[in-house]
Amino acid sequence: MTETVLGHLKLLSTKTKRIIMNAQFEAGINIAIKIPKSKYEKTVAFYRDILKLDVEERPITNPTVSKTHEVKFGNNVIWLDCVDNYTHSETWLQLTVPNVEQATSYLKSKGVETCDELEELPEDMHWIQDPAGTVFNLQKR
Repeated sequence: MTETVLGHLKLLSTKTKRIIMNAQFEAGINIAIKIPKSKYEKTVAFYRDILKLDVEERPITNPTVSKTHEVKFGNNVIWLDCVDNYTHSETWLQLTVPNVEQATSYLKSKGVETCDELEELPEDMHWIQDPAGTVFNLQKR
């Protein structure tokens, strides 16, 4: 650990240190692919007609996602999200934790900030990004 992180840990209570050091992240079942409007229909057709996966359009009310299709992908679900203002696709992943606020505190102690401005979501969830820009939805297990 760096001296800065060690210095911050010394200032924390023992209980807080336990919480921070015991963060447990698990992959969730949901994967979202944010797809530009110009490529959306061909992408849906690829999963449905070429890969022959179970694809179903789902209603959505979201200011940034105009359409979504659910794709059964083994034990996972891929959400094909039509995003009108994107120029390229992005894949967003789900992380689940026992306690969102404790995990958020842990992440902040590691220099990872939330980026909830990316897309509207419930108050008990957060968006984070890895250094490469991959987006993760952090939510309770």
